[in-house]
Amino acid sequence: MAAHPLVSTPFTASITAEEVLRDVDLAGVRAIVTGASSGLGVETSRALTAAGAEVTLAVRNMTAGAAVAETIARSTGGIPSRVVRLDLADRSSVTRFVDAWRGPLHLLINNAGLVTGGLERTQEGWELQFATNHLGHFALATGLHDALALGAADRDGARIVSVSSTAHMRSGIDFDDLHFERRAYDPQIAYAQSKTANSLFAVEATRRWAHDGIVANTANPGGVATGLQRNFTPEQRESLDAAEAAGVFTYKTVEQGAATTVVAAVAPEFARTGGHYLDDAQEAYTVPDDADLAQHPHGVKQWALDPATAERLWAVSTDLLRA
Repeated sequence: MAAHPLVSTPFTASITAEEVLRDVDLAGVRAIVTGASSGLGVETSRALTAAGAEVTLAVRNMTAGAAVAETIARSTGGIPSRVVRLDLADRSSVTRFVDAWRGPLHLLINNAGLVTGGLERTQEGWELQFATNHLGHFALATGLHDALALGAADRDGARIVSVSSTAHMRSGIDFDDLHFERRAYDPQIAYAQSKTANSLFAVEATRRWAHDGIVANTANPGGVATGLQRNFTPEQRESLDAAEAAGVFTYKTVEQGAATTVVAAVAPEFARTGGHYLDDAQEAYTVPDDADLAQHPHGVKQWALDPATAERLWAVSTDLLRA
């Protein structure tokens, strides 16, 4: 169990992102939201923009991103959003995005996520879910460290939010076979490993960067029907239906799903503390690695918060990106 008192907020599981931001003024805050062309990314971007933030929509599909920016502008009284191309599975794309950034950054929302129905690899041979969901965001965040440090000095703190999932409870990190070169490929286990990696990133980023005023936390949006499920196999859909029937989760609206991300991004309770995993707008309780998911649908497994594992994953990720 967690050694520290759990961080609590006044919000509930049914709160929406817009309600979290009520009376919050984000004027002058510069934010990046990855995966902002669909689902949770759209609502997170819209809510932050409506509260006054200058939001950059980091997207693979520029046409879809432009349409989202137009929709956000209409709903926020004409407030514009920047749209910049970012393909997290392409190292050169991440490098171009980082190199083009100018000035401070106050919020980095690592929201983008990919689910595959079968084994796919990047040009480096990396398993695509791990490469996109973890390594791409890792490269983005480390590349933007100096901008985040400027943002922290500018506004007394900068924050990173890593969007994870209850799926992390299915798998820790297999350092002996990160990219499924020897073990049989299971897309659900691959996704789970990448979501555990998202949480571990927040742990180690906070340890390394808190002295720069940068903290990172992990948000589990809960069950939300988004484009993320479009590549599900019949087996994956059956597994999701079974989890819902077992009470592992209840579907939320997109507005409710984005709320926990926004809590991690703006709530004063998380202004100077990181390495936490949030679920239903609160810090989740920690459960053993062998805990049953159905019995602990709102917990976080120890393997997703372990400092030694987080430090090792950081080193391995750095080596991969340097190769």
